[in-house]
Amino acid sequence: MNTTAPTECKAWADLTHHAESWRGVQLRDLFKTDVAREIQFVAEAPGLKLDYSRQRLGAMTLRLLARLADERGFAQWRDALLSGKKVNSTEDRPAWHTALRTGGSLPPEVRQTLARMKSLSEKIRSEGKIRRIVNLGTGGSDLGPRLLADALSDGQLDVRFAANVDPLDLKRALEGAEPASTLFVVASKTFTTQETMANVAQARGWGARHLYAVTANLEAAKAFGAAEVLPMWDWVGGRFSVWSAVGFSAACAMGFHAFEEFLAGGHEIDKHFAEAPLEKNVPVLLALFGVWNTNFLGATTHAVLPYSNALRLLPAYLQQLEMESNGKRVDREGRELGYATAPVLWGAEGTVSQHSFHQLLHQGTQVVPCDFIDLAIEKNLSANCRAQADALAFGTSDASLPPHRQYPGNRPSSMLSLDGVDARNLGRLIAVYEHKVFTQGVLWNINSFDQWGVELGKQMANKILSGGN
Repeated sequence: MNTTAPTECKAWADLTHHAESWRGVQLRDLFKTDVAREIQFVAEAPGLKLDYSRQRLGAMTLRLLARLADERGFAQWRDALLSGKKVNSTEDRPAWHTALRTGGSLPPEVRQTLARMKSLSEKIRSEGKIRRIVNLGTGGSDLGPRLLADALSDGQLDVRFAANVDPLDLKRALEGAEPASTLFVVASKTFTTQETMANVAQARGWGARHLYAVTANLEAAKAFGAAEVLPMWDWVGGRFSVWSAVGFSAACAMGFHAFEEFLAGGHEIDKHFAEAPLEKNVPVLLALFGVWNTNFLGATTHAVLPYSNALRLLPAYLQQLEMESNGKRVDREGRELGYATAPVLWGAEGTVSQHSFHQLLHQGTQVVPCDFIDLAIEKNLSANCRAQADALAFGTSDASLPPHRQYPGNRPSSMLSLDGVDARNLGRLIAVYEHKVFTQGVLWNINSFDQWGVELGKQMANKILSGGN
């Protein structure tokens, strides 16, 4: 598999030259001269439609980007990921999260764990003894299940989350709760995570009686007194673990059948990612647009704008998924990079965001590529979503307006449309972004599955707490 620098690829040089011809091209002119653009620049995956007609690119751009993927050995890297080979080179292990959602061909240990999750969650929901579940985890052990529970909870259980070492976080999660009817789910791969174990200690001081654990350190969890221990595996990274027992709290909130639908949606996208040609492959296309905007058009940030209150936590989830995965300064060979990798990802739900930071998107000095997520069944939200995308793309052309009333336009975006937020669609959406992240890692020749950058600060904090300088 290719581990040379992407800048050594001929396609990279061709894209650099090609980008010069696009600097003065206006999206409004492209739509005027090509009436079929809205029809041609579209791709579909199960449950999802991608409209990328508002991206600043053309058919030749796509061919060059696809050629770059070929020169990077993308097909071989994709096969390695999906077959469980050791694509995480610095930790010498696979990143096999797709094996958590493969339906009838699940690994035995995954099948057994899902059966245990189903039994435990259905017992909790049917007995009625537990009324509050508090998930204690941080990072990937918090953001994924928190997103699912917030988006899909059916209200039968009150499921809350505490991730911050600040005691106020757990205090708020416990407001109105009683120890006899509260279950704590401790999610930590090592069962030593500083923030999580501090919250566990605080929970015990509060009077916690019921405690489950999700961890790879089974013995430590049992010794700690966990009544049930569900396993995590080294071949699943934290930010890709929501499909595993890390999603137990969310499964309790939404019901296990819905959690199975979530897994099925992810698996449908895995098949699409494996089989669709690059020019129609939704995750690959999103990755290619990101590389084009970041490395050739000079964008430094990227906004994700879901027009859905149910998806209000999606930008926070994707911040970790993208920036912890691809915020790297050296390549797979340890060479310092001479090109940009992950842009800063941010965003918020629409229409709230329109009254917050869209001013910068439309008239600021930085061009910020955007992903709009449109729920086509909600007319009011959909109208606002599409209007914002069009305003960014086309701006205004009335020269009689004063400068402060003019919109320059020519600001690129993609539109992902879904027919609603349910468990299967949310599984599809998250899997699309997972595969986008991996594809960009291949193109940039970086390891998307480690996160050594988070270690130094934790070590220094421990030193300060122990009395060091």
